[in-house]
Amino acid sequence: MLKRHLFSFLSFLLVFSLCFPAAGFAKGWDDPTKPGWGNGEKAKHGWIVSKMKHMTLEEKIGQLFIIHMYGQTPTDPAYEDTNLNNNRGAKNFKEAIERYHIGGVIYFNWTDNIGNPADVEQVNALSNGLQDVAMDQRMPIPLFISTDQEGGIVQRLTSPGTVFPGNMALGATRSPELAADSAGIIGNELGSLGINMNFAPVADVNVNPENPVIGVRSFGEDADLVSDLTVSQIEAYQDEKMIPSAKHFPGHGDTDVDSHYGLPIINHDLETLYNVDLKPFQAAIDAGVEAIMTAHIVVPALDDSGLPATLSKPILTDLLRDEMGFEGLIVTDSLGMSGANVVDPERVPVEAFKAGNDILLNPPDVEQAYNAMLEAVETGEISEERVDESVYRILKAKMEKGLFGEPNTDPEAVDNIGTEENLAKADEIADQSITLVKNEDDLLPLQDDRDVLITGPSAAKPGYLSEQLQAKGFNVSDYATDTSPTPDQIDGAAAEAENADIVVTATYTANTNDAQQQLVEAIQDTGKPVVVTAIRNPYDLMAFPEVEGYVTTYGDRDVSVEALARVLSGEVNPEGRLPVTIPDLYEYGHYLGYE
Repeated sequence: MLKRHLFSFLSFLLVFSLCFPAAGFAKGWDDPTKPGWGNGEKAKHGWIVSKMKHMTLEEKIGQLFIIHMYGQTPTDPAYEDTNLNNNRGAKNFKEAIERYHIGGVIYFNWTDNIGNPADVEQVNALSNGLQDVAMDQRMPIPLFISTDQEGGIVQRLTSPGTVFPGNMALGATRSPELAADSAGIIGNELGSLGINMNFAPVADVNVNPENPVIGVRSFGEDADLVSDLTVSQIEAYQDEKMIPSAKHFPGHGDTDVDSHYGLPIINHDLETLYNVDLKPFQAAIDAGVEAIMTAHIVVPALDDSGLPATLSKPILTDLLRDEMGFEGLIVTDSLGMSGANVVDPERVPVEAFKAGNDILLNPPDVEQAYNAMLEAVETGEISEERVDESVYRILKAKMEKGLFGEPNTDPEAVDNIGTEENLAKADEIADQSITLVKNEDDLLPLQDDRDVLITGPSAAKPGYLSEQLQAKGFNVSDYATDTSPTPDQIDGAAAEAENADIVVTATYTANTNDAQQQLVEAIQDTGKPVVVTAIRNPYDLMAFPEVEGYVTTYGDRDVSVEALARVLSGEVNPEGRLPVTIPDLYEYGHYLGYE
């Protein structure tokens, strides 16, 4: 397989190293007359142009799509009905590749491509099997195999992989080096599974405490910090031959609507947009990022049409492409999200492509989306020259990552996943991220001669935190509730608190959850000292500013809870700094340590 692919690649490269056509491509992007191009770049250009001359329109349209399919193998018979019933347009991966000539796939846990925990040998074999199918087609073109592995609350590969605390935790460390370390490990472990494209890092600047979709997925509220850590991660991904994708352009950080379920509006003026939202994306472009993902958000200052950025030519072509100088791949966010579906479903991919996207990600109905694009070209609504521009960029990205030479991944590469060294790095990041915000009467670190109750919603893992502290010799009990505690659960927690010397209340986005706020108030009413540990967003303190102690982790993964236990016990001196402002209470950069 290796020799066959390599021979094919080198043959094309040799033939077109000196002579190649340039007609049919818009001047100004990847033009052979581009200043600074040597014979190597010209040879690449000629090879891509030659490849495209042999592609049918159907094959070109297929390259524009990255889709999801259910299954653990290329022809998994257990998921045939599931795929057909969920508008995948085919019964399995193999059939989708053959029928639609797709450019790539995206892995999820819920599609059973990656289990939780993962069978790393299965994922590696799936990736290699998919590449074999793609390279056995009439026009052999390797696949983008993609996923979302941001770290923190958005991770598809969990155990036995290395689970990181997440981006806002990295923001709390203030360390570009740790940001790069985490991305390097993520890139290496994904690459071991045959994944070559990661929809990360998140370049959004989170300035809204009520943001329901970004929050701790952002590095923080300071555009310079977000820019620095974004660039660090991009460079680390590239070192691991991973294609990173900065997201969500032009910036999803100031919204109180989740674009999965609605259409957010960003009402920033132009000055704010350029100084805050767009700044990390410009830094990413300057660093050579290969892909940028769009946001399903309306930004009236950039486009007053009411269309989301994903469907906006002024935002994607005029701003991102022409003004900001981005020459790489523009990728839509998932086209199945509500924020994208503001026109007829069959028109969404067409309008997204006309706006300037190169890759149409995750259409909810594969056959409908493919046929709509094909019809738009056949009727002249979209020119084939415009299709060629995007296909050129796609093939160029695949070539530059070496996928045409050898798209497959050594099965033994999975031994790189979840090594002791990688796990130790995740622990180091978590330890440096935990932020002690408030500590009246030196309640922390906990004293081992006091009875401690840990309560809160199960999502905040009070039971796991209790286990960690018990293992360190503390006398701890726990009482878990629903994410929105019921009145009976609130009463039960208060009753348990009567028997404790101190209560640690773990919260999970409590600043927007009335029932959790009532739980904290009920614990306070017992007169017992209360330490709140915010397991996800750092803003929970806004709802109960009078609690005696407050610690925030920026994430709910076990690695963060374990680091929290080390801080609560005094084993680790907290050193994380707030990467956001807690409005009216604590400024950006605030932190406390143990004397």
